Amino acid sequence: MLNRETEVSNFLRDEANINAVWASAIIEECTRLGLTYFCVAPGSRSSHLAIAAANHPLTTCLACFDERSLAFHAIGYAKGSLKPAVIITSSGTAVSNLLPAVVEASEDFLPLLLLTADRPPELQGVGANQAINQINHFGSFVRFFFNLPPPTDLIPVRMVLTTVDSALHWATGSACGPVHLNCPFRDPLDGSPTNWSSNCLNGLDMWMSNAEPFTKYFQVQSHKSDGVTTGQITEILQVIKEAKKGLLLIGAIHTEDEIWASLLLAKELMWPVVADVLSGVRLRKLFKPFVEKLTHVFVDHLDHALFSDSVRNLIEFDVVIQVGSRITSKRVSQMLEKCFPFAYILVDKHPCRHDPSHLVTHRVQSNIVQFANCVLKSRFPWRRSKLHGHLQALDGAIAREMSFQISAESSLTEPYVAHMLSKALTSKSALFIGNSMPIRDVDMYGCSSENSSHVVDMMLSAELPCQWIQVTGNRGASGIDGLLSSATGFAVGCKKRVVCVVGDISFLHDTNGLAILKQRIARKPMTILVINNRGGGIFRLLPIAKKTEPSVLNQYFYTAHDISIENLCLAHGVRYVHVGTKSELEDALFVPSVEEMDCIVEVESSINANAIVHSTLERFARQAAENSLGIVSASSFLHPMIKNVLLCQVSGIQYSQYRVKLCDRPTICSDEFSQFHREGFILSLTLEDGSIGYGEVAPLNSNVENLMDVEGQLQLVLHLMNEAKFSYMLPLLNGSISSWIWSELGITASSIFPSVRCGLEMALLNAMAVRHDSSLLGILHYQKEENGSAQPHSVQICALLDSEGTPLEVAYVARKLVQEGFSAIKLKVGRRVSSVQDALVMQEVRRAVGVQIELRADANCRWTFEEAREFGLLVNSCNLKYIEEPVQNKDDLIRFHEETGLPVALDETLDDFEECPLRMLTKYTHPGIVAVVIKPSVVGGFENAALIARWAQQHGKMAVISAAYESGLGLSAYILFASYLEMENVKASTEQKQGTPPSVAHGLGTYRWLSEDVMMNTLGIFRSPYSGFVEGFIADASRNLKDVKINNDVIVRTSKGIPVRRYELRVDVDGFSHFIRVHDVGENAEGSVALFLHGFLGTGEEWIPIMTGISGSARCISVDIPGHGRSRVQSHASETQTSPTFSMEMIAEALYKLIEQITPGKVTIVGYSMGARIALYMALRFSNKIEGAVVVSGSPGLKDPVARKIRSATDDSKARMMVDNGLYIFIENWYNGGLWKSLRNHPHFSKIAASRLLHGDVPSVAKLLSDLSSGRQPSLWEELEDCDTNISLVFGEKDVKYKQIATRMYREMSKSKKSVNNIIEIVEIPEAGHAVHLESPLRVILALRKFLTRVHNSSTETELSQKLLLALKEM
Repeated sequence: MLNRETEVSNFLRDEANINAVWASAIIEECTRLGLTYFCVAPGSRSSHLAIAAANHPLTTCLACFDERSLAFHAIGYAKGSLKPAVIITSSGTAVSNLLPAVVEASEDFLPLLLLTADRPPELQGVGANQAINQINHFGSFVRFFFNLPPPTDLIPVRMVLTTVDSALHWATGSACGPVHLNCPFRDPLDGSPTNWSSNCLNGLDMWMSNAEPFTKYFQVQSHKSDGVTTGQITEILQVIKEAKKGLLLIGAIHTEDEIWASLLLAKELMWPVVADVLSGVRLRKLFKPFVEKLTHVFVDHLDHALFSDSVRNLIEFDVVIQVGSRITSKRVSQMLEKCFPFAYILVDKHPCRHDPSHLVTHRVQSNIVQFANCVLKSRFPWRRSKLHGHLQALDGAIAREMSFQISAESSLTEPYVAHMLSKALTSKSALFIGNSMPIRDVDMYGCSSENSSHVVDMMLSAELPCQWIQVTGNRGASGIDGLLSSATGFAVGCKKRVVCVVGDISFLHDTNGLAILKQRIARKPMTILVINNRGGGIFRLLPIAKKTEPSVLNQYFYTAHDISIENLCLAHGVRYVHVGTKSELEDALFVPSVEEMDCIVEVESSINANAIVHSTLERFARQAAENSLGIVSASSFLHPMIKNVLLCQVSGIQYSQYRVKLCDRPTICSDEFSQFHREGFILSLTLEDGSIGYGEVAPLNSNVENLMDVEGQLQLVLHLMNEAKFSYMLPLLNGSISSWIWSELGITASSIFPSVRCGLEMALLNAMAVRHDSSLLGILHYQKEENGSAQPHSVQICALLDSEGTPLEVAYVARKLVQEGFSAIKLKVGRRVSSVQDALVMQEVRRAVGVQIELRADANCRWTFEEAREFGLLVNSCNLKYIEEPVQNKDDLIRFHEETGLPVALDETLDDFEECPLRMLTKYTHPGIVAVVIKPSVVGGFENAALIARWAQQHGKMAVISAAYESGLGLSAYILFASYLEMENVKASTEQKQGTPPSVAHGLGTYRWLSEDVMMNTLGIFRSPYSGFVEGFIADASRNLKDVKINNDVIVRTSKGIPVRRYELRVDVDGFSHFIRVHDVGENAEGSVALFLHGFLGTGEEWIPIMTGISGSARCISVDIPGHGRSRVQSHASETQTSPTFSMEMIAEALYKLIEQITPGKVTIVGYSMGARIALYMALRFSNKIEGAVVVSGSPGLKDPVARKIRSATDDSKARMMVDNGLYIFIENWYNGGLWKSLRNHPHFSKIAASRLLHGDVPSVAKLLSDLSSGRQPSLWEELEDCDTNISLVFGEKDVKYKQIATRMYREMSKSKKSVNNIIEIVEIPEAGHAVHLESPLRVILALRKFLTRVHNSSTETELSQKLLLALKEM
């Protein structure tokens, strides 16, 4: 601003002519009103305005030759900055070109100031050049119009200033929008001097002496009622209070205050929330799992659910509150019409009528913050309707279904773009969505995300941990013009990195916007996605497409084109990227560019392909809605709902180890394997109503899992499953089980062994089936009987044949299998000296069984490519259905098919995926891959198996369920599961009008290896009297699982969980008696004892889940470290010393004496954080009692004296804060630190934090924090080289600080000569932060078991060596 009177006075008085005076006054007043962004179109008549704007020190000016693009850029700026831009144009059609943007601004309530130059009155209507009637040129689309007179010194400049002030007042009022000042100018249009009287400046002294606008407008408001009078709001509050089935709609809102107000409103009402894509919360990021807040439900996929007639008929509301304008979804609007009459409350700050369906019964003109404040003060009773529970279940099911469908499609689709686009956004970016298809796709297929860890630091103190994404679009008139220009203006206004997504026709409509993009004025780089389907793709989805000739559609609706977007970018000097695959799109969105520059990303699409994809997604959304609604409806009818949420509760769980005899060596075993038996576990799960479900856990004893490690996980599962609750939606198998494992059990699904997860899922699903008086198949494939459809009665079985013996001997066995009734045989290959010999066997088998029998081969990845190729070429005439995994290198599978012509099936490839299986499977869409062979116990249960099978079915491949030598219990479940997949396949094929698919023979022929079984029930696999083939019968399998009779002769032992013994032990140290709380788990296995030490604020209780998991390897003992939990202290010293000093030396001595009471031998000590420092100290100082130490997220301390002093002072301050403010406030602040970022994302974080309050003596806890500060404890860095103990350094993948410390410790310890005889290892726990034992207990159990085993073996070897040496000396 110009701050001195003389400067402003001179600024006006020095102007060359009166035109310049008025122009300068207008621009100056604009800047005083906060308008500093000017969009200038070139022109002679507007030169004075343009020069004044360009020369002002506070303005930013952008110029463009296209007034239309320029005006749209200005409204984009208004969207981003929430204040007007100023547009300057010349006269004539230059003004008319502003109309589309003016209409958009008017309809979307966007402030805009138009300064249009004009010819003076004497040149109007006389044929003068560029002279048209500009009076009220924009009609009702502007809030205010004023036609200024041509500049003259006879009119005071005050008039000009007050006119600008009045115009802005109208532009930013309650119905904000564009305003128009028409500015005629006479010659001279340049800076030529002419005489003018300074009398026109009279009365401007005060204005010149400050930086304020001439006229300031004020609105007097009552502060009592937040802008809404009590009388007006009382009726509305009463309506809300009486609501039983309420719905909150969040429409387009733009400010952060309004976003938070709407979220607080949602939290207070606890109604279902439907958020529009332009609301800012539709693409929200949550750092706590959504399922943790059952009462705060966002129904993101209501649009999809409404494809279902059943859902439309179900939904009924009595009160709807809509905050913000406009809802994108047409189906949601139609649903509201169908539900009417009800109380419809619309809240928006403008006074206009936004009610296209004529439903609004209560119109509240108020901003959302004011309205929310009124509601929040009223406090309503919580009512959760049954519909609320139904909508939650529907939304979760559809969300997972859409995610699967979009991910399973191998090609790049427009819904996938919308899906990934929403994932790429962060709080530092914003989204501008184009009209037509882009906004509809993002609204439907965009996704919110939970567990977004980067949000936490921004939201630590917020009650609602939610990050909103700024989203906007031109939805005033919803046109497709000016979108690129609007997006660039939005980027300038919001000061964020903007991602823009538009269609190709929209892009071509505004190619002049590239000229604005190129200028890159005052903004961050943009990414512009152009979805190019070569025309107007939305028309293909409208009813007109079915009734119109393709040629007419192409010419008059699609407006098909072959314009090169790349060449357009090249012409404007804008960076261009073309993407045609999913990975290329992800690179464009997620991989940061080295160059900070704008980028146009062209995404190839097709109108017809896009229509098919949308139709397919619509069909699957409808199915998902119908299936989940069917489950909910049936379950709620049979069983009461808990707070309107369908939940089952586990009342008991146990497992039994079994050992069954086999009649032959399994084909998966080596030739040296001579004991023919199979071992595993039977999991028995009891629900609160007494229903019992059984599951089989059958590990293959591979390098991934073995019997001992599996039992460790089972012990933890037993502990975690006690009184666990689960939803009736688990049978949907669409991510529901994985979500439940994380939210309810607090463990990541990926950390569970595949066989354990398979057995757990089997038990859960069977228990639910018994509870519903149904079967596993019945709850997996819930549907109403339609058109007389019925469940199949059986599934075909494929025989398994080992290839041992001569070709004739193998062929003889194959012929016998055919005689027994098998229609398909799988032959194991790759076990002979050469693949040529295997080929000869296969040829002989084919001759023996004839051409009608289906033959498969399985090489188990044993061949090199050359060996496999040789086999393939030799058996080409054998007509193999497929060969499983012929090559060692998975990358050679497709090449093998292409060179041999043999169809290939995936088997082992499916076994070891760590990421989402769909991502891994995208490499195998090649038609040469014809089948997937799925072992549920190897891929991780039914949910993963179903996901892989659905992918296969979608890509026209066989899905074969295969056993891994499970007992009859597992085989019965697999028969039903295979039948479910067959039914799903038939259903999908029928809907796609592809005819009935052929039946699949499933790989369950391993039953022939069972000499005895876990169940007394007869396994329902036999030759069908109808088909003549060996089949697994549904009725028998269902009966077996419903009424399980266990064969106790094969049960080795049963466990209902490991009991925890709790007691106190007394140790005396330095005149004090410490009564230490002890938690004791397991027996003294071969003398092994493990002592567990918790971290600061923890107790020994937090180690119990881990201890149960390794209790089979050692007796496990955890303690409440002195000063913590229920440990207490009693003084025997003088009265002057009433409390002990909790130094490292004192704690270590107390624990040493405790160990002496526990065992005469050595112990392995396991410590976390503070406990890790103690464990390391004891390992270095008391190696006579410590045979190993596991340092979990630990440090040897601080070496630097200055750092030690600072840390001591910091910890003293924290200790005082704990005593002064109490433990609750201390804990709240403690866990706000960055070290706990990962733990805060844990679904049980609140429960974990609450457990930190359970300390009997808070002053002792505070004293320990001070006394045991790392600034006071001795630094152990110098002693690491002398370590004479086995050490395991454990840290979380996300814990960068302690990862670096552990790495450095490992290097120091490795220098020791003593380390040659000791174990020094470093272990990184995936998907975990600092509190690894709480965040990833299963992986910690596995690491501890391995370390304890190594320590025990090392100790045993040392003892044997010593005995041997002693014996040699005595000889």
